[in-house]
Amino acid sequence: MNQGAPPVDYILGIDPGLSGAMAFLACADYGMVTAEDAPVAGDAINAALMADRIMQLRPTVCVMELVGAMPGQGVSSMFKFGRAFGTAIGIVAALDIPIHYVTPAKWKMHFRLPKDKDAARQRAINLWPASADRFTRKKDAGRAEAALIARYGLETLPQFKTMRVSA
Repeated sequence: MNQGAPPVDYILGIDPGLSGAMAFLACADYGMVTAEDAPVAGDAINAALMADRIMQLRPTVCVMELVGAMPGQGVSSMFKFGRAFGTAIGIVAALDIPIHYVTPAKWKMHFRLPKDKDAARQRAINLWPASADRFTRKKDAGRAEAALIARYGLETLPQFKTMRVSA
């Protein structure tokens, strides 16, 4: 009896915020990534759509960028950002997926990237040429960052030690 291919384990990377994104990286195949914008409805994350998408691929772990207030942002925009960040945390927690947080400085240092978002986009194109169409536009920087955050988790979290490859 053919039971089909074994299920693929994914790690979820999240670049939080309304202009953020999420990426699913196959744990056993660094070259298999899917990245997409965070689903938004009006001025908030569409929690139902985000939860549905995460449940489709059932990641075993989530790595989320740990962000805070940025100088010069207004109260209203920071509130919206905080609400989006909290929504993402709540969805992942409600789905019982372990969350690991990483600061932007830490994951960017891991990839030797400057603060420039376009550098992350270029690195994602180089790492995942088969998925380069997901990162071609300047506004795809969130997708690229989410994918790199997922890869950071795969390359640094202890539970993935046996899967690490040099790439």
